[in-house]
Amino acid sequence: MLLEGKRILVTGVLNDASIGFSIARVAQEQGAEVVLTSFGRVMRLTERAARRLPAPDAQIVELDVQSDDDLDALAGRVGGRLDGVVHSIGFAPESCLGGGFLDAPWQDVATAFQISAFSLKALTKATLPLMADGGSIVGLDFDNDDVAWPLYDWMGVAKAGFESVARYLAKELGGQRVRVNLVAAGPIRSIAAKSIPGFEAFEEVWSQRAPLGWDVRDAEPVARAVVALLSDWFPATTGEIVHVDGGFHAVGA
Repeated sequence: MLLEGKRILVTGVLNDASIGFSIARVAQEQGAEVVLTSFGRVMRLTERAARRLPAPDAQIVELDVQSDDDLDALAGRVGGRLDGVVHSIGFAPESCLGGGFLDAPWQDVATAFQISAFSLKALTKATLPLMADGGSIVGLDFDNDDVAWPLYDWMGVAKAGFESVARYLAKELGGQRVRVNLVAAGPIRSIAAKSIPGFEAFEEVWSQRAPLGWDVRDAEPVARAVVALLSDWFPATTGEIVHVDGGFHAVGA
């Protein structure tokens, strides 16, 4: 099993349709002990989802990535050691999505950037004390390489920043044997995706253009890629974006 004996922190599990849930499930199936994070009113949703995992007794710790107190306390709450961390967090206020790019106020844009990009640095720094022997950070991305997506607006800008943050973290942490990579997933029909106005347009174009096809209801391919990057099978890979999108990124119109 790829993750036998490893301990992995997984964020962003809201229900069993969350990409984070599929990652946690596959990680457990591959031998990992999984620790989940949640906070506030969604904690009950995470607890309910955790009971559907193969090992339903996963530890759940409080973490709001906008809270300095939570970030400072995270290592103590998790305890022990970590071998890997999954960043599956993203949010943008309504004004930042759906065609209002020119009108979104800075306060809302700042919120989108803090939660969807800066939090990768914040989460990584908070968990570093538990990775004294090295480890793997894997973030979930929606690739913005040289394109502007319709309706994605400031979340697209935040994701471009997210990719840059990952590269700088890879540079900073290589000496500590901590790898930082992203998985650029095709559209998956999750709670987060449903909050994007016009998400159906992404579904349609992917099914038409992805050479391998694409099922928006199946997060398994994404989860397997994340688990592979968490494992010891990519010991010399960092600062990379692995596309798991049916090949969509490789073809033109």
